[in-house]
Amino acid sequence: MGILSGYRVIDCSIAMAGPFAAQRLGDLGADVIKVEPTSGEWQRHASAGGARGNKINVSFLSLNRNKRSLAVDLKAPEGRQILLDLVKDADVFLQNYRPGVAKRLGVDYGTLSAINPGLVYVSMSGYGEDGPYVNYPGQDLLLQALSGAMLSAGSADQPPQPAGQYLVDAITAYTAFEGALAALLHRERTGEGQLVQVNMLDAITTLQMQELSVFTVGNKPQTRSAEAHAHCYIRAPYGVFKTSDGYIVVAMAGLDKLGRLIDEPFLQGLNDEADSWKFRDEIFACIRIRLLGRSSAEWLELFRAHDIWCGPVYGYADLVADPQIAHNGTFITYDHPTEGRVKTPGFPIRFSKTPAALERGAPLVGEHTREVLEGLSLSQADIERLLAAGVVGAP
Repeated sequence: MGILSGYRVIDCSIAMAGPFAAQRLGDLGADVIKVEPTSGEWQRHASAGGARGNKINVSFLSLNRNKRSLAVDLKAPEGRQILLDLVKDADVFLQNYRPGVAKRLGVDYGTLSAINPGLVYVSMSGYGEDGPYVNYPGQDLLLQALSGAMLSAGSADQPPQPAGQYLVDAITAYTAFEGALAALLHRERTGEGQLVQVNMLDAITTLQMQELSVFTVGNKPQTRSAEAHAHCYIRAPYGVFKTSDGYIVVAMAGLDKLGRLIDEPFLQGLNDEADSWKFRDEIFACIRIRLLGRSSAEWLELFRAHDIWCGPVYGYADLVADPQIAHNGTFITYDHPTEGRVKTPGFPIRFSKTPAALERGAPLVGEHTREVLEGLSLSQADIERLLAAGVVGAP
């Protein structure tokens, strides 16, 4: 039994951040009902990175395991009533509609909390529920750019550096997940539900706790160097270096020791704390030149033997085959009725008594519509009538 077994989550979210947060709750045993249009959430039908599944887009597949699908038209009065009936016994309601949409649909916090005062209502947005940016699109790259994070890495003559993953979506999902759990704990203690508001801008801003404090408290400007330093607020060496056959990373190594290992006189005798900032570009440049002389494996073996912080630069093929990844059981594998054998990252937290579990893969559109409606005590005749009228959908 998962730690959230017995809890019910109504997931009315789309795209990545909301579904990812709801999937986390499902991984811990919650009964997550994904409420989607009768045609299916739009992300089912869009390719991810050019990859398309047989019936389900791989991006949707990766974000919607451990959920049941209820396909329903919320604009139809009977469809909305089905949702309201589900809310009566729900624990968490999660949505990432654009501000104002939940109110128009009649599924805003005020309406639903009147039906179920113990409901934890998680509302996710791009920039907040109101304010000057309320109508701007909440898209990952736009938020990365706005957050200032793109100017913390790379050299001064390079364009701003976006992250290599949907960083803002991911951290927003985790923030919503944490918020839901904290609000559930409060409800266990007091019996009362509450509104939990999470937005992408605040999530990515607070993720930069250290960097922004260096700027706001330490008064250090966000200055990129001439060399491709990996972070403007971390001393040299810190970055990616080319070798004779690939790339490695070196992080905050002792300068004198590193200088002796790579036979670079300039580094020998430098003070790690003072000189690593004063000569940041010069340090990076001389290491960059020296490391071209040997292979990645040779440098890694030498550096690790002398406790120099270093590591390989992986691609996804390397990561998936890594022995530590295999040891940790980072990926899970299961059979899906339309997509075949699926291998995808699992749940990252280990619980000794209530482990996360894979109960089901990503559902087909409306795969559980009949099951959910039967749980509301609708008769088979009423279910068939709703299906025929297009209020709900099922395979």
